[in-house]
Amino acid sequence: MKLKNIFENKSIPEKHDFQKGLTYRHYLLNGELKIWEGETSEVYSAIQTRNQNGEYSPTLLGKIPVMKERDALLALDSALAAFDNGRGTWPTMRVEERIKCVERFAELMAQKRTEVVNFLMWEIGKTLPDSEKEFDRTIDYIYDTIAELKELDRKSARLELNSDVYAQIRRGPLGVVLCLGPYNYPLNETFCLLIPALIMGNTTVFKPAKFGVLLITPLLDAFAEAFPKGVVNILFGRGREVATPILKTGKIDVLALIGNSKSANALQSHHPKKNRLRLVLGLEAKNPAIVLPDADLKLAVEECVLGSLSYNGQRCTALKMLFVHEDVVDEFNKLFVEKVEALQYGLPWENGVKLTPLPEPDKPEYINGLIDDALKNGAKIINAKGGLTDRSFVFPAVLYPVNAKMRVFEEEQFGPVVPIISFKDVNEPIDAIVNSDYGQQVSLFSTNADTLAPLIDVMVNQVCRVNINSQCQRGPDVYPFVGRKDSAVSTLSVHDALRSFSIRTLVACKNMNLNKVILNDLLDNNKSNFVNTNYIL
Repeated sequence: MKLKNIFENKSIPEKHDFQKGLTYRHYLLNGELKIWEGETSEVYSAIQTRNQNGEYSPTLLGKIPVMKERDALLALDSALAAFDNGRGTWPTMRVEERIKCVERFAELMAQKRTEVVNFLMWEIGKTLPDSEKEFDRTIDYIYDTIAELKELDRKSARLELNSDVYAQIRRGPLGVVLCLGPYNYPLNETFCLLIPALIMGNTTVFKPAKFGVLLITPLLDAFAEAFPKGVVNILFGRGREVATPILKTGKIDVLALIGNSKSANALQSHHPKKNRLRLVLGLEAKNPAIVLPDADLKLAVEECVLGSLSYNGQRCTALKMLFVHEDVVDEFNKLFVEKVEALQYGLPWENGVKLTPLPEPDKPEYINGLIDDALKNGAKIINAKGGLTDRSFVFPAVLYPVNAKMRVFEEEQFGPVVPIISFKDVNEPIDAIVNSDYGQQVSLFSTNADTLAPLIDVMVNQVCRVNINSQCQRGPDVYPFVGRKDSAVSTLSVHDALRSFSIRTLVACKNMNLNKVILNDLLDNNKSNFVNTNYIL
């Protein structure tokens, strides 16, 4: 069987085309858009178009700055000056004033929707509906964060009296945040770090992901206009050349990263005072599904296909291992393969497309390596198109039966490979989850509460979210997003992220006449940005 050529003879809709090959020379430093005159690197799309020789090759989207240690340290200096050891304008600003800045940014960002959505499709191969959803969800996240901060501040807008001591307790910023986002959600998950860090009064140095970097360029003006100078500094370049030197200074207070644990460990190891470094990390996962013999198979298959292959399986929340009871595995596999084989593949803007090219140039080779290893160790590809590859596109391979000898049993494949394991005793998948390096989520499929109850009680102590008869996922954003073991450090959600990027701080005084006079003066005349009882509407 041969795949259709998804690149050949395809016309690009005018609204999704744009001028390619441009050199983007701007970067943001100390509130100004600077012009880069140094080395640049080329950014290619996994979507292939005809080159000058009439041959199909990766599309050159543009060129971006390749910044070095000197530039990174200048960005750090800018963020440090803006924070000024907690004395800067931004960290001492009233909460409502910081909110206005973030609201202004959201207004300006919304005007760039078409450009950013196009970049999402071209840079990382995300389908048009998913690209639009990512943009809109990010805007919603910003406004939800604002609403949550208002509520948090309202609860803090009062004095407490305990044991004859008055106190006002608020949350204060931590300092300078180094923010590094992922390529699979280069807008949404990056901003789920950046926005709460900023709105809580921290200053930032931000480096976009390796893939999904150009989509930040339309937003540089918005950052420059909405925030005071030095509060947001945006670097382009390789992580080891810009992030590593920054951490070596010991002047970063928070490392905020969504990526993999190897990168996180390597970066934090460079900080000379690790006890001072706050970590906010969203890392890899190997989320399993457990399909029990009394499951609704039609529902289980539907959710497992979505869970394992949405955005080609390139999500930390993807289902990356399916444990199916031996009594139903044959029927499950039959239904699962039918669904997978029916998935439409093509270019991101084509109607109904679910499977698209992979943005990482070496990912097809890696995926095929996993498949070859599984086949050598006893697995079979049970779907007709499984593993078929055309340049940057790989059709999902459904592997069965999978065992612990195979790389795909332990490695996070982060791509279109679906391993299925048959089990007889439910302790088999439980033991695999207990022994796994990861502990983010699990999906349980059953129609019987008596069957589910003991599994739930075990799983909540192994992972941080148990999904009943549904795929693993992050949302809604008001729910905690966290993991155990190597899957995360700190909690991300609209509610929790504000707390992850801040620390409880209080002003206290004994209950005596002198202090009452001072407190009344502070409150009546609005003399302090911290000690006040203003209620944000």
